[in-house]
Amino acid sequence: MPWRVPLSGALRKRVGEALLHRVAGPTAHRKRSRIHGTPGPRWFGTGRPVRVVHADASMYVGGLAALLLQSLHPVAMAAVAAHSDFRGDPWGRLQRTSTFLATTTFGTAEDAEDAVRRVRAVHDGIQGRTPEGVPYRASDPRLLAWVHAAEAHCFLEAHQRYGRAPLDPSDADGYVADMARVARRLGVVDPPESRAGLTAELAAYRPALRATPASRETARYLLSHPPLPRPARLPYALLAAAAVDLLPDWARELLDLPYTTRLLLPVARPGGHAVVAAIRWATPPVPRGRGAGEAGADGG
Repeated sequence: MPWRVPLSGALRKRVGEALLHRVAGPTAHRKRSRIHGTPGPRWFGTGRPVRVVHADASMYVGGLAALLLQSLHPVAMAAVAAHSDFRGDPWGRLQRTSTFLATTTFGTAEDAEDAVRRVRAVHDGIQGRTPEGVPYRASDPRLLAWVHAAEAHCFLEAHQRYGRAPLDPSDADGYVADMARVARRLGVVDPPESRAGLTAELAAYRPALRATPASRETARYLLSHPPLPRPARLPYALLAAAAVDLLPDWARELLDLPYTTRLLLPVARPGGHAVVAAIRWATPPVPRGRGAGEAGADGG
């Protein structure tokens, strides 16, 4: 029937705009125009694995999985609980994180350097003690290394499972190497540059990881009580189950998962594929603006 195409197009645009504004904020289109359209050298050239992964809708699964995994480091979680506003302003935190990833992956080298400077300035001002009295600094290279390793692992694993075109082994190593270049600028010392190295890095942290009241509360909030309108709750529940299913078995056991998430785990993979496909259908493609594919002297 003739009305189906316009209706489908209108729905796609409405859903895509809603997603874009949730993830990137009210100035989403202005940000995208600057990041992708400003001429100049980039840290990563067209075709680099980091661009492939970070442009894919599988990042929605990987991002949530990374937050859950990161919460299992007691010191890192204590710092987040004391200094982050992720409960009071979860969308603002998501928007800042997504803007940083987009800027360092696709933006000009100048903008990427500015983004890193801002993050490092924030980290320099965060310090305190855990509930057990352990002192911490957000700029501690070991804490930064944990956050980086959890993100790189979850982003890559999500892409390999839910991405439009999984990376071959060489490009998977290339993705880890690309992420390592950003990590070094943030203050991480000797980040892994291959998938095997990343696996070893995560294993080295395993003895320090455990559930805490703060990590359990974070998991409940992220999995059961996201600030979403009612129509989005079922797709989000499937996305959350896909994120949990992406984690190692030991991490799932530590998280003390809500009943609903446990109930959905048997259908996590087909549900995850369905939700990621819907996000991919609705989300506007990454624009190719002037200079968007140029790499600088240290570009990929």
